[in-house]
Amino acid sequence: MEGPTPVSALIHAATMVTAGVFLIIRSSPLFEYANFTLLCLAFIGGVTAFFSSTVGLVQYDMKKVIAYSTCSQLGYMIFACGLSAYNVSLFHLMNHAVFKALLFLSAGSIIHSLANEQDMRKMGGLAKLLPFAYSYILIGSLALTGFPFLTGYYSKDLILEIAYTRYTIQGSFVHWLGSITAFFTAFYSFRLIYLSFFREIQSAKPVANQIHESPALITVPLSILAVGSIFLGYCTKDIFVGVGAPYLDHVILILPDRNGMYLAEFLPFTIKNIPLFFGVLSLILA
Repeated sequence: MEGPTPVSALIHAATMVTAGVFLIIRSSPLFEYANFTLLCLAFIGGVTAFFSSTVGLVQYDMKKVIAYSTCSQLGYMIFACGLSAYNVSLFHLMNHAVFKALLFLSAGSIIHSLANEQDMRKMGGLAKLLPFAYSYILIGSLALTGFPFLTGYYSKDLILEIAYTRYTIQGSFVHWLGSITAFFTAFYSFRLIYLSFFREIQSAKPVANQIHESPALITVPLSILAVGSIFLGYCTKDIFVGVGAPYLDHVILILPDRNGMYLAEFLPFTIKNIPLFFGVLSLILA
């Protein structure tokens, strides 16, 4: 997709590519009684999350980094379904729609400002020239990496905690693949921020002289998404994943012996914070 448009943000972040996840969530009464299918879902989801994040590590096109990141997050949603955590998967789907739309549209704002330049090797020094776009990308990236108390933290970490509490082969497999993926996610997010915003400016002089912030037509929707990327997870977590919350009972079936929410609440501090430790480590390395 050439131009970073609102349509690409909708398709990549919120609707089309997540339709399969939504279908699995709505089909939970079928999947719950198909153990082998759930096993396949968990393995495929874990491998997808891991593989896509490794591809994102080596991209130079700003939109491709974010697009592979979407694929990686879809892996999280799928393996959450494979672990019968359909409500957590739906929660992550909604959170992801907000912060990924913010990332896509912020990237569009930056590419527009740079006369349609998408190669991060030809950017640099944008933190001073485009402070609003920088803050939006930073908020979106922190939410994506599961930084504490931003939107992604409430769903992404919960998926990994539920994987750990399964105490099965597929649970351990996807927990560690998901944790390594969290490390890679933080790495390519901060690599994008460094290449685009912090090093010396790489743009040609005629382009650099015309770099400007986007008009209000673009910045106002970005501001709304930025607020959502900070507060949405906290405000809605009890509706989607609260223990005993009745809101999804009529659309999602989770068999009683597969509900890991109670165990996930009481995991040790070190296990709960593995993604955070990995995120800080990868930030330093990036």
